[in-house]
Amino acid sequence: MLLSMTGFGNASYDSESVHVSSEIKSVNNRYLKLSVLMPDSVARFEADIEKLIRSRVARGSIQVSMRVRFHGGQSEYRIDSDLLRSYQTQLSEIVASDGNRPNLGHLLQLPGVVTQTDLPDDLVNSLWPAVEKCLTEALDHFDDFRQREGESMRQDMERQCEVIETEVRQVALLAPQVVAEYRDKILERVRRLISDAAVSIGENDVIREVALFSDRCDINEEITRLRSHTEQFRRMLSGDSSQGRKLEFIGQEMFREINTTGSKANNVTIALSVVEMKAAIERMREVLQNVE
Repeated sequence: MLLSMTGFGNASYDSESVHVSSEIKSVNNRYLKLSVLMPDSVARFEADIEKLIRSRVARGSIQVSMRVRFHGGQSEYRIDSDLLRSYQTQLSEIVASDGNRPNLGHLLQLPGVVTQTDLPDDLVNSLWPAVEKCLTEALDHFDDFRQREGESMRQDMERQCEVIETEVRQVALLAPQVVAEYRDKILERVRRLISDAAVSIGENDVIREVALFSDRCDINEEITRLRSHTEQFRRMLSGDSSQGRKLEFIGQEMFREINTTGSKANNVTIALSVVEMKAAIERMREVLQNVE
């Protein structure tokens, strides 16, 4: 089961005393990067929130935002109305000459106008069950989203594996012909040389040259390893967990074998198959950048 590192989930929960809402967004990242935006009343549960998220997410840049509203009308902040009026009066006197009035939004940003209130400990402590349930539901929706994206990516990479397997079969069929073609070319050159000059070349010389070429262009090991890597890649695609990093590593090994095959096999048709396989690997790499 593949999981995408791009996802979205949200949820809300109502208890007797509070309404909690949460939203989770993520994009791809090599490691787990977590950012939580929460009101001060929830800040004491930051470690628990992070632990819960890390238990469900392995990689990605995660942004979590939480909002809390108390049914009893309690608020974490209050406006000092006396200080606000004092600021307003002073500013009105200063700007009276040009007819401007102070903007309320600017007044609220002045020091001391908005202050934090101390909520009762029992009320704050009662928040965690609601926060946990809300966040868990948001994570469930988040996982559903990532699973749907992951299934689409799995199907795409399965198709690329099929391309590679098809081309490998073609290469395996052509590989024995490479030596035979080279032997024929050597013999033709020998015939031309003998016909043009009085030169004597023994059969052993030809055999030795063909044997050296055969050893240099032997790609049987590369084909065997590439098939093995492809099978392992397919098994991981259908595994119980999302293993993006391991898939990336296997993809690198597949590319290495394909590249070596292209370097050793002195054949135009095999070279075309190598190009197709490299293109498939590149498409897989692009998809794997977003797999957890």
